[in-house]
Amino acid sequence: MPRSQPWIPGLLVAALLTGCGGAPAPETAGPAPSLVVTTVSPISQQMERTIAVSGSVAAWQEMFLGVELTGIRVAEVLVEVGDTVRAGQPLLRLDARTLQVQARQADASVAQARASLELARANSERGATLVTEGLISSSNADELRATLTSAEAQLATAEADRDAARLRLGFATLTAPDAGVVSARAVQPGQIVSSGTDLLRLIRQGRLEWRAELTETDLTRVKIGTTVELASPSGQRIVGRVRAVSPSVDPETRTGILYADLPAPGDLRSGMFAQGQILLGSTTATVLPRESVIFRDGFPYVFVARAARDQAGQTRSGDKEAFNVEQRRITIGPQRGDFTEVQGGVSPAERVVVRGAGFLSDGDLVREVAEASPVLAQEKSP
Repeated sequence: MPRSQPWIPGLLVAALLTGCGGAPAPETAGPAPSLVVTTVSPISQQMERTIAVSGSVAAWQEMFLGVELTGIRVAEVLVEVGDTVRAGQPLLRLDARTLQVQARQADASVAQARASLELARANSERGATLVTEGLISSSNADELRATLTSAEAQLATAEADRDAARLRLGFATLTAPDAGVVSARAVQPGQIVSSGTDLLRLIRQGRLEWRAELTETDLTRVKIGTTVELASPSGQRIVGRVRAVSPSVDPETRTGILYADLPAPGDLRSGMFAQGQILLGSTTATVLPRESVIFRDGFPYVFVARAARDQAGQTRSGDKEAFNVEQRRITIGPQRGDFTEVQGGVSPAERVVVRGAGFLSDGDLVREVAEASPVLAQEKSP
């Protein structure tokens, strides 16, 4: 046999080593997306500026009604709580028999005083004639003139007493000083009343108003005539107008009172509490769907889309639908319907997770679905 060459085994070893080391390493697959989400970009739209606050419903003016006489029995009460009355309508009558007798006595005193006056006047005229003829002295004539003056004064006093008696007789009937609704009744027939006691209460003209306490900052934003919207216990939408705004604030609470007229209060009643909104007008604002804003530790956050990266920190180019999310704290304004105003923290060019945001954590890898709900599809930037 021929003799083997010593370099052949070396070539075989080299070829084997070259074949093992020359094959390319397989690409390491990255982690699969954990969730499927939808995204939108912030949009600009008209938002209603509002102040949400609760307040109490009260009478515009509540009148406390009573009588001006003491020690007289109530004959009849002509109204019940809830009755609507007109101005001048009788509400209550007292037992006026004693007052009627006093009025007749006063009329008789006036008649007597007039008769005395006529006699004194005739005597005075006769005395003036007699003193001219020298039949009586001047002093006697002076006495007749003084009697005339006294009779005139007595008639004036009697007429004043008669007017006072008639006035007291008029007080026996309590009438409504203005139109309104009877809100309270604290008197019954047969009861002996005294002056200064509240017997009936009347909501003047039936008008109710809503009173709310606002902070000093919000108080300066509200103008007279601003619209307010209240929710009644039955769900009715009650519309009112700001009638007045307190010109001062409480130095301790730093709050002031807003007064809003309620022309049609619906089923609201005086004394109720009602949640309301003060409509300050609309303005252009950047908004996001309410579903995209989540609250953690009392602060609002959104998840913003970022380019997907592999375990080595390199951008993944094989899956265009996958991306990482960044949890970002934002500043929000009022909510209106399905939208929340965003005042800072995200730009209109960024994509924000909507569906599935509540299940994410910072840095999660997600995949966006192609279809979205009609509302989101309209909001999403092209």
